[in-house]
Amino acid sequence: MKRSIIVTGGTKGIGRAIINLFADKGFDVVTCARSEADLEGLKAEMNTKYPDVEIKFMAVDLSVREEVYKFVEFARSNVHALDVLVNNTGIFIPGKITDEKEGTLEKMLDTNLVSAYYVTKGLIKPIQNAQGHIFNMCSTASIMPYANGGSYCISKFAMLGMTKVLREEMKSLGVKVTAVMPGATLTASWEGTDLPEDRFMKAADVAHAVWHAYAMSPRSVVEEIVIRPQLGDI
Repeated sequence: MKRSIIVTGGTKGIGRAIINLFADKGFDVVTCARSEADLEGLKAEMNTKYPDVEIKFMAVDLSVREEVYKFVEFARSNVHALDVLVNNTGIFIPGKITDEKEGTLEKMLDTNLVSAYYVTKGLIKPIQNAQGHIFNMCSTASIMPYANGGSYCISKFAMLGMTKVLREEMKSLGVKVTAVMPGATLTASWEGTDLPEDRFMKAADVAHAVWHAYAMSPRSVVEEIVIRPQLGDI
């Protein structure tokens, strides 16, 4: 039976890199993003590179609870046993807690944390059926606060906390749970930066770390993956 992976926020950066790598390993893919055009572009790329891989997608905004439920229903209709779930949807809005616009905290919590909470709850049965693996995309901001990180750091600290709780709950069920904490990675979040490209990590490097954590035997689990640029944090 073919294996399957669900990746939220799959059209750019780390999410896209994970999809490419797992598709290369023969996994069927279910994903989502806000842009229908970006999803169509991803599917066209996958169909060309991996013609034997099935990719299903849905255009949704996971910061909206009703759309989370729609995606969960869509995903459940396309997978019965889910090998890998990657909660990757996220947004970064820089700013200080004292200066952030009204609603910034709620926006980042809804996108970065609450969406993953409800996606995981909705898909826990197919994950259990496959004794699968849940990866939550946290950040080095989950363990190291910084000025101008504001509500982003809050949401990522909370995401790591949720991941730790989930790890404890899933132990006896044979489901693995891993927190992925990348440092500065060259993705859309850094568009317009003046820093040189080689100062950033590659999204593909994060994807390979996820793959190798997944590929371990059932007797072992990587609980946390922390990856930083070779020259340190930016």
